[in-house]
Amino acid sequence: MTMTIDRRLLIKAGTFGLAALSIPGAAQALFAGRGFTHGVASGEPSGNSVLLWTRYVADSDARLTAELSPTPDFARPVGGGSVTASAARDHIAKLTVTGLKPDSWYFYRFVAADGSTSPVGRTRTLPVGEAAGFNIGVFSCSNLPFGWFNGYAHAAARNDLDLAVHTGDYVYEYGLDVYPTRGQALPGRSVQPDHEMVTLADYRLRYASYRLDADLQRLHQVVPMIAMWDDHEIANDSYRDGAQNHQSDSEGDYATRRRIAEQVYREWMPVADLAPADPLWTSYQIGNLATLIRTESRLSGRDKPAELADAFAGGGDIAAALARFRDEKWVDPARRMLGDDQARWLGDQFKASKASGTRWQVWAQQCVMGSMKLPLETGDWVPRDAPAIVRSRSAAGLAASKAGLPFNMDAWDGYPVQREALLQSAQAADADLVVLSGDSHNGWGFDLDAGGKPAGVEFAGHSISSPGFEAYAPTIAPADVAGALVRGNPQLKWADTSSRGYMTLQLTQQSATAHWHKLRTIRERSTDLAGSSSLSVLPGRRTIAMPG
Repeated sequence: MTMTIDRRLLIKAGTFGLAALSIPGAAQALFAGRGFTHGVASGEPSGNSVLLWTRYVADSDARLTAELSPTPDFARPVGGGSVTASAARDHIAKLTVTGLKPDSWYFYRFVAADGSTSPVGRTRTLPVGEAAGFNIGVFSCSNLPFGWFNGYAHAAARNDLDLAVHTGDYVYEYGLDVYPTRGQALPGRSVQPDHEMVTLADYRLRYASYRLDADLQRLHQVVPMIAMWDDHEIANDSYRDGAQNHQSDSEGDYATRRRIAEQVYREWMPVADLAPADPLWTSYQIGNLATLIRTESRLSGRDKPAELADAFAGGGDIAAALARFRDEKWVDPARRMLGDDQARWLGDQFKASKASGTRWQVWAQQCVMGSMKLPLETGDWVPRDAPAIVRSRSAAGLAASKAGLPFNMDAWDGYPVQREALLQSAQAADADLVVLSGDSHNGWGFDLDAGGKPAGVEFAGHSISSPGFEAYAPTIAPADVAGALVRGNPQLKWADTSSRGYMTLQLTQQSATAHWHKLRTIRERSTDLAGSSSLSVLPGRRTIAMPG
């Protein structure tokens, strides 16, 4: 059945709260006005702690008790604490429970003063010391109006995930008829507010709207998550002091908007609250198996990317203009995606992890790192009746490719000097580097190199629901698109350009294996898979072990 999210209901909920909206079977979503409104979540585990989250709406601040137990009947509680669901924080309650056993699963719940209880969640701590294996689900780019979150549902239904990692674009900021257009949007999957989110109330209402999705709630309920925003949690193609989709004349001060975006993200996500001076990056130790390093690439250090449009702006000889752009602006050594402090910290993490005897150095970040140009065949992919913006972007990408330039300057391809330096720091540490990324909506497997030598691999996950290459080349067989991209890009070893779904990373002492799980559809609610693909890397090799 399809659930239509009613605007009046949701706006009322933003003021007074919702209840019973996480009941399986979305058609049973009924307005009740008080209590636990959006389920439970957990996140940022360590060897002896985990953060717990819920939302509880009352007339004012409400005191809750969190309980953890090794069994779902809570007969033997082993931890918990008291926490306030603060009206000033949109009735969100979060606390970190410490003193837990390593490598252990727990059940948890919140209890209100009137005795009412939240749904029961399941979470776990990380291994300490020897660890034989660990399984991570990797998710990104969940645009609710484009379709059902079937990837979340499939992941939540399995029983072998130890951790979820969300690399960003958890929500999208757009208003109606933008991305998607009204014609592309799936009926019953509209979000609120119906305009672009800019104000504090807008951002809160958008997260409340997304978190009504039963499949997203279920994923949060059954596995802890480590998460970081990408751009759409703020505004499209955001950077330190601006964004492509922020217009100061009509939307106010960008610094104010980004502060609001970060505040609401921390309210609604199972992530720790930070002081203004605290770094946005951190790492998590998975026994002696892996160091999971989580960086932030939008707000703390990213410079505005170089833009291909700058090369075309002056007219004249396009080839000569692109050559100047390539040799001057594109390779400007001052341009950063990560600020210098974060880059130094990242290099130190590689060294410390390797020196400790940890097998894998897993870098979870937002944007594709492998280098990619559009193949010349692209000129034949775009239909003649395609929208002008699609045709113009294709033409620009082709011209850039002929000049030896990549097509996406918002990815690491727009920051080639710092990318090279960071990969060299992994080489210097002798790291077994596995980079995880999202953002592009497609699945990729890259061999990463620096100075012509292997530096690690990248496994990039496709989107939960946002469209990929298939939206720009609808008449071309997906295998032909992927094949052309692989042939035209030496680092790229595998691609899937037409599937929606999620990725898992299976870590053992003998290998790191990515599995791409491809959902049959997102236009109806289903967990049926259309197929899966897998790639591995072996310790010390730093290149993908290609099948066959």
